[in-house]
Amino acid sequence: MNPPLRRLVLASTSIYRAELLRRIVSDFETCAPAVDETILSAEIPVAAAVRLAREKASAVASQYPDSLVIGSDQVADLDGTLLGKPGSIERAQAQLRQCSGRVVAFHTAVCVADSIGGQPVFHAATDTTRVVFRTLDAAEISRYLAIDDALDCAGSFKVERLGIALFDRVESTDPTALVGLPLIALCRLLRTAGMLIP
Repeated sequence: MNPPLRRLVLASTSIYRAELLRRIVSDFETCAPAVDETILSAEIPVAAAVRLAREKASAVASQYPDSLVIGSDQVADLDGTLLGKPGSIERAQAQLRQCSGRVVAFHTAVCVADSIGGQPVFHAATDTTRVVFRTLDAAEISRYLAIDDALDCAGSFKVERLGIALFDRVESTDPTALVGLPLIALCRLLRTAGMLIP
């Protein structure tokens, strides 16, 4: 006998995360989490990603009782320096100059809040993807940023678009994690919460 269907909610308005989630489930809602994404003083990158993913799931779970709520967050780490969303062409150029010829670790956390029966139970996982950048000159950086609108992406690139051309290689256990939602881990967490995947 199949378990009863549960409402599934993605605690994000990211079109990239929604596109990824549609690969494994077709029926879900989205809700913007009201969460301050400021990194805490002395917080290590992977811990920040886990905390923010849980806070996003928790914030939305309070609005959707008896649901499964998915929160996710990604932190880019260049030798201990966190790379946020650039927000401007100048900051994006500076980020890509910093990343040129170096390795950037992208810590992606996913958390499922299971709110059936009241207080949510949280299941979380993380994936770390290491991106090895090619040595980039100023002209390559300018050409890239003129083509891809990557100002809302930590690290100033979109791997699902032309950003892949900036890399020598990507080292990961889950190719979807770098886009922002590690589906292998998420499938495992949803199974733990009682969903049939596939």
